[in-house]
This record gives sequence, structure tokens and C-alpha cells, in this order.
Amino acid sequence: MPRSYIPRELRVAPVLSATIRTAPTTKCHALLLNPFYPKDPHASFGKHVLTPTLALTSIAGSTPAHWTVRYWDENLLQGQPPSEPFPQVVGITVHLTFARRAFELAKWYRDRGAIIVLGGLHVLSCPDECRPHADALAIGEGVQLWGQILRDVDTCVLTSSSTSSPRVYRGSYTSQPYRTDPAPRRDLLPKDSFLTTSSLIATRGCHNRCGFCYLATEGLHQPYQTRDVEQVVSEFTKDGQPYAVFTDNNLGSKPHYLRELCRALRPLERIWSAAVSIDVTDDPSLIREMALAGCTGVFVGFESLTDDNLTDARKRTPRTHDYARRVRILHDHGIQVNASFVLGFDHDRKDVFARTVEWVEHNRLECSTFHILTPYPATPLFRQMEAEDRLLHRNWDLYDTAHVVFRPKHMSAEELYEGYAWCYQRLFSSASIWRRRPADWRAVLPYLAMSYLYKRSNRLWHLLIKHRLVHTVWHPLVEWTRRRHVTFRRRLEVQTAHAQSDPTAGRSLTVLSAGV
Repeated sequence: MPRSYIPRELRVAPVLSATIRTAPTTKCHALLLNPFYPKDPHASFGKHVLTPTLALTSIAGSTPAHWTVRYWDENLLQGQPPSEPFPQVVGITVHLTFARRAFELAKWYRDRGAIIVLGGLHVLSCPDECRPHADALAIGEGVQLWGQILRDVDTCVLTSSSTSSPRVYRGSYTSQPYRTDPAPRRDLLPKDSFLTTSSLIATRGCHNRCGFCYLATEGLHQPYQTRDVEQVVSEFTKDGQPYAVFTDNNLGSKPHYLRELCRALRPLERIWSAAVSIDVTDDPSLIREMALAGCTGVFVGFESLTDDNLTDARKRTPRTHDYARRVRILHDHGIQVNASFVLGFDHDRKDVFARTVEWVEHNRLECSTFHILTPYPATPLFRQMEAEDRLLHRNWDLYDTAHVVFRPKHMSAEELYEGYAWCYQRLFSSASIWRRRPADWRAVLPYLAMSYLYKRSNRLWHLLIKHRLVHTVWHPLVEWTRRRHVTFRRRLEVQTAHAQSDPTAGRSLTVLSAGV
């Protein structure tokens, strides 16, 4: 299999210079860090800069007024994180795949006098690993903890120490309504570095608890909660972007709420995409509301085309034989589908790769995302693999869904990895892109343009990210898509109005490109 292109900057984190001389800490100044993680050469580099993570900007929103705060994402390829002014407090989000890098950053800043606060899922699932690297651990809902942590710094309750055990702060996802969380600090973001800074979140949690999902982590009690619709619409309006990405785990877990949200978004005449489960198509009228509100694409966790795999994973979902019909409902309303599949389940054989890709092509899915089954620590899947002695190692760097870290049942680890890489190679090929073109000829050119720019332009993506040109290059295409979609919505309204009187009015509409 040909070797995929990946430059060093996307494989190796920036060097933390040991010779830089830093000034004393600046009182009441905080730095929030998103650590570097190596990129998968098989996937599009563009997916890492579509929209910023909300984790740190949401936490920044709860910063006390007398503190200043800065945001830094190492994945934007701007070099070593800042040290001027030198922060009094450094908050670092920790995920298992970049835990090692998070600890390196913590040591660098801690050695120079900063107070280190670690938060994120890895702190919850593996707190003992994180303790030696922090002055404080934030476990649970970080937004409600950040202000208290900084107030403790003000009163010297929390100080920098390399010897004592860190203070542990615990936040609950049920202690207060979700609507009381402050709005994210989007003003901290480098807008030129993202396709859109309008990463929105309306809900928290998911009605599923799949055994392989991080939401099933032991100790994570995150019920499904919603924000006020008016809050979400206000944030979208104020950010001024034509396109938003909802980062919710599952925006459709409460259909009545999604319908209310769509009706509030509709007058904005903007476009957006979101992650939903395929059962959102239970009610086609809800899909119509989504389309009329500007939904151009959905990310759907199909996970597998084998029902037994979904049963084992405890995923509540329609039967797989009905997936194709449900995809057509989305397509008929101009909504693209990015299908997510997990490879390596216990009922997967060596034919899973070809079967999955052929299904994607037959149903003309615009995009697909593949993941190697990965047992995250403290999840039911991890406990199962551990009990069956199937874990190959505990090198968290490789627990990124792009490496095989367990022994599959019906193939070798090498065969699983090769099959995973082949799926991306096939789906990103010109032949497959052409096979999946929209049936309506008017949508073919925009589809091809977006497909090639997103899926076959990693060399370009590297340059766009490094030189902060992502927004500049993509904004005209996104705005063009928005205008096309506004026109599409008007056709959809007319078509729906005449559906009962004109038998041909209900025919499929053009599938419009969402720009990503």
C-alpha cells in the first residue's frame, strides 16, 4: 500500500526549548492549552481545523473578570506555546492520545513557576497517571470549577508545588442547569485558522451508552441536558459566521427539542451541520425542519453493518437493513451524510472492509470516517478486553482509533490495520468519489470541488494550517454554499406545499454541497 503524505509538523510536537529565559509569572494571567497530537495520514488533515474545540473556550468563559486569559492550540502549527507574559496558571486539557504531550507541557511551565491545572477525560479515567504532573486536577464539569480554582490561587489556597499531592476539584454535570453555563470565549480564537469559529453546542450527552464510547467511562455521569434555544441562536448570530458546526454528541436525542431549535434557526438563513444518530429519520417531518433551518450535513455513527456488533456494543439503533432507506430520507432533503464506521468488532471478518466500502458507494454517501475499534480506559469495552487478555499494550499514544491496540477475533492485528488503511485509500480515490456523485447533474460540480479540496488535498491543508489561511480560502466557498442552500430551501418549501396536489412534487431534490 502506498505511503501516505504527512509532514513532520503534523507528526511531531514543537520542541519545548530548554534555553528560553522566561520572566517571572504574571499575576492573574492564565494560559489554556490544547496539546499537539499526531495526525492520521490516511484521513483529511482538514478535519482538525474545521472548527475549534469548545472545551477550553467554554472554560475561559468562567474566568473571573480581574484575570486575563489566553488560548493556544498546538495543532494550529504556530510553534512553541507562548511564554510572554509568563502565566501564573496553565490549564491543560488531557486526552489519553496526547497525555504524554500534556505532561511534557505541564513540566515545562511548572519548572518555570506556573501553577498547573489538568482537566479532561483522561484525568477522570486515569487520575493516578495525572497526579504527579499537576498542582490541581479538575475532574468532571470544568466550567463550574475554573473560577473556583483561580479564586483559590488568589488566596494562595492553591500554589505551585512539585512535591505535595495536587488539590482535587470535582464538578457535577447535574448540580445546575446547563443553561447557566457562560458563553464560550470565541474572542480568544485565531479566526483565520479555522473554517468557522461557530462551534456550537445545544445539548450535552447522548441517549445511547455504547460500550466502546468515551461517554461510557466509569465515573462519568452526564445525563442528556439542553440549553435554551435562544442562547444557541444568539451565539450563532453574534459570531457572524455563515456556517456552524454543532459539536453535540447527538443533537437529535430529544426530537422535540431539535424541532424547536430548527424553527428558531430558520430565520437566520445560515447553514450548519451536526452529529445525530440515524433514528432521527424516524420522523421525516423533522428532517424537513432540519433542511429548512439550514442543515447541510450530518455525521452519523452507523458503526457497523452487522446487527450483532451493534447489539454487543449496546447501541440502540434501527436494524442495519433499514439504513439505506434512512439515508435516502436525508438525501431527499438535501442533507449530506458523513457515515462513521468502527472496524474490528468481534463479528467482523476479513470481508468487512469491502462490504462497508461497497455499501457506502452504492448509497452515494458523500463522506465516510473510519475508526479502528479502540478500548478506552475505564469503559466496558476496555474491561472486556482486559478480562480476555486481548490488550496488546497500554501505550496511550496509539489509542487514537488509527492503530490496532488489541487482538481481533477473526483476523490478525496487521490485517485489521491494512483493511482500515485500504478503506480510506479506496474512498478517497478519484474513482470512488466519482461513483458517489449526486444523481442530479447540477450538484456534481460543487460535490467534486468540495470532495477534492477536503479529501485529496492534504499537501494544501498543511500549508493552509501553517500559514493561517484556512478561513481565507474556505470562506468564499462556504458563503457560496450558503446562498445555494437558501435557494434550495425555497424550492423545498414550494415542493412540500404542492406535494399533496401534484404527485411529482415529492420527487427527490438536489443534494447540495455543505462545503465540507
